[in-house]
Amino acid sequence: MPAKKMSSHSNTHQNTKYKRQHCSLFPPELEIQINFRSKIDMEMILISICLSTLVAFLYLKPFLKRRTTTNLNPPPSPWRLPVLGNLHQLSLHPHRSLGSLSLRYGPLMLLHFGRVPILVVSSADTAHDVMKTHDLKVSNRPKTKVIDKLFNGGTDVAFSPYGEYWRQMKSICVLNLLTKKTIRSFENIREEEINIMLDKLEKASSSSSRVNLSELLTTLTNDVITRIVLGRKYSSEEGGNNSKNIVRRFMELLGAFPLGEYVPSLAWIDRIRGQDKKVEEIHNEIDGFLEKVVQEHVDADEPKSDFVDILLSTQRDKTTTFELDRSGLKIIVLDMLLGGSSTTFTLVEWTMTELMRHPECMKKLQDEIRSVSMDNLYVSEKEVEKMNYLNMVIKEVLRLHPPTPLIPRMLTENVKLNEYDIAAGTHVIINLWAIQRDSVTWGLDAEEFKPERHLDSNLNFEGQNFNFIPFGSGRRLCPGSRLALAMAEVTLANLVNRFDWRVEANPLGDDLLEATGLDVCRKFPLIVFPSSNST
Repeated sequence: MPAKKMSSHSNTHQNTKYKRQHCSLFPPELEIQINFRSKIDMEMILISICLSTLVAFLYLKPFLKRRTTTNLNPPPSPWRLPVLGNLHQLSLHPHRSLGSLSLRYGPLMLLHFGRVPILVVSSADTAHDVMKTHDLKVSNRPKTKVIDKLFNGGTDVAFSPYGEYWRQMKSICVLNLLTKKTIRSFENIREEEINIMLDKLEKASSSSSRVNLSELLTTLTNDVITRIVLGRKYSSEEGGNNSKNIVRRFMELLGAFPLGEYVPSLAWIDRIRGQDKKVEEIHNEIDGFLEKVVQEHVDADEPKSDFVDILLSTQRDKTTTFELDRSGLKIIVLDMLLGGSSTTFTLVEWTMTELMRHPECMKKLQDEIRSVSMDNLYVSEKEVEKMNYLNMVIKEVLRLHPPTPLIPRMLTENVKLNEYDIAAGTHVIINLWAIQRDSVTWGLDAEEFKPERHLDSNLNFEGQNFNFIPFGSGRRLCPGSRLALAMAEVTLANLVNRFDWRVEANPLGDDLLEATGLDVCRKFPLIVFPSSNST
C-alpha cells in the first residue's frame, strides 16, 4: 500500500510538471526571466503606490487637519497651485492685486501663500469686526526671518508681541516723543529745516532750474527726525552711509517678498537673488550706524535733550521695573527713525503730486493759505491750524495713498467672521488701499482726487471710522501719526504758499506709478519748476 501511494504521488507530480511545461508559451529559461521581472515590476508598483500615498497624505494633511478641527465653512478662496498656493496671483504691488481679487471673491477672502493661510480684509464693516470686535485676538504681528534679523527678534514697538513688554516700549515713545506738548516743542526744528529747503527752492526759482522735489523732501523729513531723535543731522555722512540712504533701503527691504518664508523648499531662490545678503548688509549698516550714535551720546561731556539721551537716562534708572538694554534702546530709536521720516515724506510727496495734477485744487489751497497767513515768507503752525481746505487735501491724499496700504496682523485664537470660521495662526492683512477706495462707501468717483468730499466730514485720524483708517486702528494704531501730520501740514502750507509750480508734461503718464517697499511712495522722483511768489 505505501508503494502504490508513492507511485501515485510521483505520477501526479510528473503530470503537473508536464502541464506547466506544455501550457507555457515561452521556453523555461525565458519564463524564469519573465517571472523575475514581473516580481520586480510588482514591487516597483507597490513602492510607487506607497510613495504616492505618502506624498498625498503629507500634502493633504493640513487640509484634513483643518477640516477636522474647525467647522467646514472657510471664507471664499481662489483656486491655488500645489506648494505655491496663491503666490502666483500677487504682483509687485500686493495691495492692488489683492484688491482686484477681493472684487471677485468678496471682502473676506482666504488665500494661501505657500504653507501660510492669509485672511484678506477689504471692507470697512469687516475691518471693524477684525480690529474692533476681535482686536485683542489680532493684536500680534506675524514675524518673518527678515524682521527677526533687522529688529532684534521682533522686539521693537512695531513687531513685538502684544503684552506688558510692548506696552512699556510704546509708553516710553509716546510719553517722551509723541505727546501733543512734546511735538509742539519741536516747532523751531521744523521751521529751521523747512526754511533751509525753501532757500534751495528760491535759488532754483531765480535761475529757472528744475528741482528734484522728492530728494529735497527726503532730506527735509530725515533731517528733522534725526535732530529730534538723535540730536543732530546725519544726512551728509561720508561714504553714502548716512541716515537718509539707510532708511530708504531699509523700507524697500521690508517690503520685499521672502519666498522662502512661505515655501521653505524654495528658500534657495532668496539666496540666488541676493535677498539674504541684502538683509545681512543692511542689518550690519543700521546696527553700526545706531551704535555710533549711541556711543556719541555716551561719550558726550553734557547730556542733550534728544530722544537718545532720554532713553539712556531710562536705561540708567534702577527704580523702574522695565529693563532696557543696549539692543532694545537701538531698536526703539530705529522705529522712530523709520516711522518719523518715511511716512511724512510719502504723504507730502503724494500731496504735491496730486495738487499738480489738479491745478484747480492747488489754486484753491493757495487762496486759503494766502488769506490766512500774514507772512509771505513763512507760514506758522498756528496759522496752519485755521486751514480747513488743507486738512481736506491731506485727508484725501491719505485716503488714496495711505503710506502703508497693507496692515499685517495675526490671529491668536479661533474666530468666526461673517459666519466664516478662521483658525488661530492665520495671518490677517487689512487692505487699507481697497477699503478707502471702495465705491460702495465713497461713491462711483472713489478713484478720483476730490478734497471737497471731506467738507463737513467728521472723519479723523484716530481709527474710529473704519471707512478711513490710514494709520490703522485699535491697540496697534500708529502712535506717531500726530508727529507725521504736524510736519506734513506746515511743510505743505509753506511749499504751496511760497511758490507756484510747474511740471514737465509726461507723455507716459507715470506720475502715479508706485515704488515697491513697505511704504508706497512714487516710483519716479517728482521733478518740478518752482516759481517764487514771495514778492
